[in-house]
Amino acid sequence: MDDSRDKVTLGRRLAAITLDWLACYAIVAAFSGGIGQMVPNRSPLILGVFFTEVVVLTALAGASLGQKIFGLRVVRFIDGGPVTPLQALIRTIFLVIVVTAVTYDDNGRGIHERISKTVLIRG
Repeated sequence: MDDSRDKVTLGRRLAAITLDWLACYAIVAAFSGGIGQMVPNRSPLILGVFFTEVVVLTALAGASLGQKIFGLRVVRFIDGGPVTPLQALIRTIFLVIVVTAVTYDDNGRGIHERISKTVLIRG
């Protein structure tokens, strides 16, 4: 999987995760009666919705909403096959620990991807 054409730029990663976060923010705002009605410090609730969205969609569809829109997908690093639900869970747990998501190796994989044995590719 060390094919450079499959590597995803940091800009695409950030755009996808930003879209995911904004979608989750919008969901929480909608259930709170709108942005103006949101009680301060809804961050834990938004993070919970974000975590659930990423785990479920990655496990079932191979990509979160933002990744799908930006033409990205998560696959097993070893053979490029679909990720297992356990890999999606491990990947997402370490994704929300931001430091592991912004530290990359030579293959363009974050710590969260190395631990879960996954990689984000275009396609």
